[in-house]
Amino acid sequence: MAQKRTLVGLDIAKEKVDVAIRSTAVEATFANSAAGRRQLLDWLKEQSACKAVVEASGGYEKSWVELLRAAGLEVVIVDPKRVRHFAKSAGRLAKNDSIDAHMIAWFGEVFGEMPGQSSDEGRQELDRLVTARLGLMRLQGQIESWGEHEQPKAVQKIHRALLKAVATQLAMLQNMIRVKLATTPRFSQRAEIIHSVPGLGDAAAAGLIAFLPELGCVDRQAAAALLGVAPFDDDSGKRHGPRRIMGGRHKLRCLLYMPIMGAATQHNPVLKAHYQRLLAKGKEPKVALMACMRKLIGILNTMLARGEKWDATRHAVA
Repeated sequence: MAQKRTLVGLDIAKEKVDVAIRSTAVEATFANSAAGRRQLLDWLKEQSACKAVVEASGGYEKSWVELLRAAGLEVVIVDPKRVRHFAKSAGRLAKNDSIDAHMIAWFGEVFGEMPGQSSDEGRQELDRLVTARLGLMRLQGQIESWGEHEQPKAVQKIHRALLKAVATQLAMLQNMIRVKLATTPRFSQRAEIIHSVPGLGDAAAAGLIAFLPELGCVDRQAAAALLGVAPFDDDSGKRHGPRRIMGGRHKLRCLLYMPIMGAATQHNPVLKAHYQRLLAKGKEPKVALMACMRKLIGILNTMLARGEKWDATRHAVA
């Protein structure tokens, strides 16, 4: 007799997690504590749970995902906006934690073929290091902006001390990221290929490896969509609206913006020629930059899939 297989939806918050099984209308709530986690695992075992669907919730989900995967469950992390749009399309306008858990479970049932993100502790650690670096860079920029206005000398001294401390911690993080890339063979191989592209340095390589592990394993259209630089149609009948990019890995797209700008305007002859052609056709500079980012992500996808380094003669027509 085949074992019953159950899908469970989890709505994760800072202090608790609400879980629901739509097929049996069973639900429960567990505290974010050692005892609560043990109780959750016991409950999931009683329910014969085999697959868990959770929303990305600003980092609160990470420790729960690790717990569930360690217990042998398949875990799928989904975009909260997609679940909310799904709920609205089903006419479910009410919203609370229990309802959200049920909607997440329903979403998982309808889109049951979604692959879960692979459990890769090394990449998750790199993700956190790169994310921490981005956060410190934002803080550094904010502190620097405070100095744009006249301040008392005591305040200026505090700002300088803060900037010095942030710079020290940034240097430590950057070194940790370099060590992580260098000492992890699969990361160093990918970084070597990415570094061969004119205009892409350590930050871009670390971000691509940390935030877009699918690169080189999907087709170029999927890679562009995952990054969020694939334009989508907005047509209806005789109306043809402007195509727009949407969704994707916003954090990575922001990280790549300045490297792509430098590559498209100075350092990369292939992207520079592409950028100039688009401007000559009347495209707005930002639109042209997004097109360059889309072109580059397609080229990188092919390079990583084949294990090949940059070749300007080949990629000029890519």
